[in-house]
Amino acid sequence: MSMKTIAFLQDASSCFPVLLLISSLTLASSPYFSLALSDSETAFIARRQLLSLPEGGKLPDDYESHVKLKFTFENPRLRRAYIALQAWKSAVHSDPLKTTHSWEGPNVCDYKGVFCAHALDDRKLIVVAGIDINHADIAGYLPVELGLLTDLALFHINTNRFCGIIPKSFSELTILHELDVSNNRFVGPFPEVVISLPALKFLDLRYNNFEGELPSALFEKDLDALFLNNNRFVSIIPETFGSSPASVIVVANNKLSGCIPKSIGKMFNTLNEIVLQNNNLTGCLPVEMGMLGNVTVLDISSNSFSGVLGKTFKGLGKVEELNVANNMLTGFASDDICRLPSLKNFTFSSNYFNGEAESCQPSKRRDCVFDDVSNCIPDRPKQKSAKECHPVLSRPVECSQSMCGGGSPQPRPKPQLPKQKPLKPKPPKEEESPVTRERPPPLKLPPPVVKPPKPVSKPSKQEESPETRERSPPPKLPPPVIKPPTPVPKQEESPITRERSPPVIKPPPPVEKPPKQEESPVTRERSPPPKLPPPVVKPPTPPVHSPPPPPVHSPPPPVHSPPPPVHSPPPLSPPSAPIVSKPPPKKEVILPPTIGFQYSSPPPPKFPGY
Repeated sequence: MSMKTIAFLQDASSCFPVLLLISSLTLASSPYFSLALSDSETAFIARRQLLSLPEGGKLPDDYESHVKLKFTFENPRLRRAYIALQAWKSAVHSDPLKTTHSWEGPNVCDYKGVFCAHALDDRKLIVVAGIDINHADIAGYLPVELGLLTDLALFHINTNRFCGIIPKSFSELTILHELDVSNNRFVGPFPEVVISLPALKFLDLRYNNFEGELPSALFEKDLDALFLNNNRFVSIIPETFGSSPASVIVVANNKLSGCIPKSIGKMFNTLNEIVLQNNNLTGCLPVEMGMLGNVTVLDISSNSFSGVLGKTFKGLGKVEELNVANNMLTGFASDDICRLPSLKNFTFSSNYFNGEAESCQPSKRRDCVFDDVSNCIPDRPKQKSAKECHPVLSRPVECSQSMCGGGSPQPRPKPQLPKQKPLKPKPPKEEESPVTRERPPPLKLPPPVVKPPKPVSKPSKQEESPETRERSPPPKLPPPVIKPPTPVPKQEESPITRERSPPVIKPPPPVEKPPKQEESPVTRERSPPPKLPPPVVKPPTPPVHSPPPPPVHSPPPPVHSPPPPVHSPPPLSPPSAPIVSKPPPKKEVILPPTIGFQYSSPPPPKFPGY
């Protein structure tokens, strides 16, 4: 390398910082260069605005009379405009293009971005009628004094770096026709002050940081164009959506959820463009969308819509751009849609369509662009795999039963519980007890072989001896008062009362797998059916005379005890009349009337221009 080359490189390297500085200054002076605000700068500007706001967010009625100025003005309205614009200039944090440097002196009509005209209510007066400082890259906030510009019809400040909120004093701008604050750093909930503007026709809030719900009154306002895209709105689309007379509605790139209201069909005369792209919308597409015969742009891509494109979509006779990509749509892309007379672009990619008409294939028409990739269409290239398609196609959505879209939703029938009627005793028939349902009739068994018992010193369990079934009657008990049965029958003792005796060591052998039998005398204290006829008692075998054991007064067994063994013998001696003894005191078990029954419990490519 020669010495001349080395010297040239050294000179060039020493000039490089100068060139970098010159290029940065050139970019800063370019109308397309923007100095981004940091989060701390944004917070600082918003805090300045909050500190400057008066109580209630509005100026007092006589505010301008307390402002002392050294200039004279042609009329009081220009004086108020001067106060407003000077307050706004003081609220500017950064003005790299020096837009507000010309805002000096009393001649406000010469300010850059400020336009004057004759007053609508008095043609002799000159007033500030419009402000347009689009793409000025100004950082600052909107002062409350802007409410003094009561003759303002246009307010355009898009593509700047204004922060904070839109002050409530904007409600004084009663003839404001266009409000464009797009592409700034505004925050907070939807600025409801704009709903109070009676003459507003054009509202553009896109590319800000507004959040929260969309007020239903917004769509009842007489707007011609509404741009809400690229914010942080999280609400559903209100049912008043269809009441809007707007010709253009763009709410793309938010976090809206729920369904498209059926009221959208009311917009058939006015709506020309609707863009709902990239939200969290769900459900079937309402059939009323087919009534939008004047729509030229319909974009519902990048949501979670399901179901099919209904036959009513053939009513979109003027649609040119139809985009339903990136959803969960299924079914067939029909010839009625692909042959719409004005159609220029039909994008239905990234869905689950399993068929398409021949006219929907991309190679069939030169005057229209079709995009069918990433579906489930057989014999088409670039489709989803069968593994991806099966979970969706095997479970088609029934839109007629859906709560929104696709047809008139029908409410799901609620399971009706049968009306519970009180139990009434029926004397002719034996009614089953709620505890013992479906018991077989008692079986006639032969008398068991009885062996003499061995003396037992201490009884261990309370069981009945098969040899000594007869108990001595309770001593001198008054006759019980038998009451008629109620809906919940009381527990009565069996007509044949027996006393318990100590158990024996060798019980009689059990019978293998016998059918269920009538309740044992031990468990007779269950609730019997009301008014049972007296049992037929057969004469028993001769009793074995053994000394009766002392009665053991033990509490009755629980109601839910298992049925006794089937080898219980009949009583030893036929009683002459049923002896009913008063049962020991115990808690009544009230069974619910329904025992035994069970009831079944019921980011895609952006659309050009948005």
